[in-house]
Amino acid sequence: MNKKMCSSGLRWLWLGVVVLIFDLASKQWVMAHFTLYESLPLLPWLNLTYVQNSGAAFSFLADKGGWQRWFFAFIALVIVLTLLVFMSRTPRQKKLINCAYALIIGGALGNLFDRMVQGVVIDFIDFHVNHWHWPTFNLADTAICIGAIIVVCEGAFNPPEKAVLKKGKK
Repeated sequence: MNKKMCSSGLRWLWLGVVVLIFDLASKQWVMAHFTLYESLPLLPWLNLTYVQNSGAAFSFLADKGGWQRWFFAFIALVIVLTLLVFMSRTPRQKKLINCAYALIIGGALGNLFDRMVQGVVIDFIDFHVNHWHWPTFNLADTAICIGAIIVVCEGAFNPPEKAVLKKGKK
């Protein structure tokens, strides 16, 4: 293994690979066992419901004719590449932030794979209260949200160390 990989946050990329594998496997399982819009109640507040999303979160831009597929794919690639750079510059000892980056990378790649192969993102987790349903989502979305929450909390509660200006230096 490369020395840079061992000493940097890139060491935590295995978590992103795990997210990617579970995300893709769960979507394949849903597509193999459900017809589009079929729903299976699991708990009084949770269904497995197979839907396809051509947009982003909350079906944002879903009805815009197809260009959004490439737009969201481009955004996913930029995010993945940016986070890989961040991980390469972050010491491996900063486990929480590196795991957060890896969660986001794995989730972004899972949804990117769907966009490129299926043309849409496969969603199937349907939370609801009575007749009010949260927008259906998938494991990739869950990993992205958890990672983003960790990044925000890490920034809020553990701000980066400020450079100390020595007397006489600008």
